[in-house]
Amino acid sequence: MFERALQATRLTTLTGLLLPLSDRSLLLPNVAVAELIDYQDCSADPDAPAWYLGPITWRERTLPLLSFEAACGGRTLVGGRARIVVLNALGGRDDLRFIALLVQGIPRSCKVDSQLSYVDVPLAELELAAVQIGETVARIPDLVGLEQWWVDSGL
Repeated sequence: MFERALQATRLTTLTGLLLPLSDRSLLLPNVAVAELIDYQDCSADPDAPAWYLGPITWRERTLPLLSFEAACGGRTLVGGRARIVVLNALGGRDDLRFIALLVQGIPRSCKVDSQLSYVDVPLAELELAAVQIGETVARIPDLVGLEQWWVDSGL
C-alpha cells in the first residue's frame, strides 16, 4: 500500500498514521483516514460475525463499525481510550464510501520513506506486511479485503 503510494506520488516520504489497537498497531497513509471521532456504543445482531460491532452514525450516515482485531482472530476490547477512525473506502464501490474501525487511542502521525524496514513476523489474513516504524512494529492492513468481507457478509 505504502510502496504504491510512494511510487504514484514520486515522493521520498509520505505521512502515515499509526493506529493503536488492543494487540497491534496499524500503519495507514493519512489520506485513508477521513476523521477520528469519539467512541459510540453500538450493537450488532447476535448472529453477525465477531468483527462487525454494529452500525454507528457519522455525518448523517450509517457506517459499519468493524474490529480489525476480531477480523484477525483476536478479541475485541473497548478500552477507556477507545475511539473510532472513519476510513475512506478504497474498493471503488459506489454503495460503500466509508467504513469505521475501532481503535484504542489517538492515531499518531509518522513519516514513512521509501526505505521501509520490513519485519518477518506471522501475518493474519488481513495483514499485507509488517514494518518497523521507530520502536513500533506496525501492520499494514488489507483494507480492500476488509471492505470485501463487509460486502460479502450481506449485513
